[in-house]
Amino acid sequence: MPALGEQFRAAREARGLTLSDVAEHIRIRAVYLAAIEDETWASIGAPVYIRGFLRTYARFLGLDPEEVVAEFNGQASAPPAPVPSAPGSPPKTTYLADEQAPARGLSPLIWIASLVAVVLIAVVVYNEAMLHARQTAAALPSNTAAASATALAVSSSPSPDGSQSPTASPSASPTASAEAAGPNTLEVRFSAPSWLRVTVDGSVSMEGTFPAGTVRQFHGKIAKLRIGNAGGVEVIVDGKSLGRLGSAGDVVERSFTL
Repeated sequence: MPALGEQFRAAREARGLTLSDVAEHIRIRAVYLAAIEDETWASIGAPVYIRGFLRTYARFLGLDPEEVVAEFNGQASAPPAPVPSAPGSPPKTTYLADEQAPARGLSPLIWIASLVAVVLIAVVVYNEAMLHARQTAAALPSNTAAASATALAVSSSPSPDGSQSPTASPSASPTASAEAAGPNTLEVRFSAPSWLRVTVDGSVSMEGTFPAGTVRQFHGKIAKLRIGNAGGVEVIVDGKSLGRLGSAGDVVERSFTL
């Protein structure tokens, strides 16, 4: 059976056509048609292009396209002929493309590179976390000092008579639950630390510096208040809130008839 390229050449010459004539009809360059007849497949390119050219050229010449492609596939799958080596030289070993797998050798490298990248990211995240923690720790002392200074300033506010009461009187309870306000009742509620003296019917009922959240009630006829931080104490008389009697840091003295 003639070679594949000879079949194409014989069919073309039988019709009295040149390569240029065929190229003009089927829109395939004459250089590729010559490569088919000479079976120089490498000059055409990938096998998928070769098969497409073979089918088109075969249909034009009246050959069976599938038989032509099958014959080409048989040639392409055949192992390459060994290249004779010079006398005395060691034989050369030819490998198929699928047997040469350099990419497999890269798998460990890719794995190692990925592991290194993960470690680097973890180190960066750890360093950022430690830096944030150090910055937060450095800021805490100043904030604590500021809070302490504020509390000290409030607790050491002078009383209206010029004396200072840094601590509460032993007889005064720092916190107390509010009872239902009724007639003849004075109630004080602390929203901020403040010094306070409460005199009911001539007797001192409460004196000292008390923390925020303290609530106390007093019963009698006449109540006098001296507040060292008027903005931090709410006053309620007979169930009616009078609000705060001044701004933060104001010293206020008031009398109420209950």
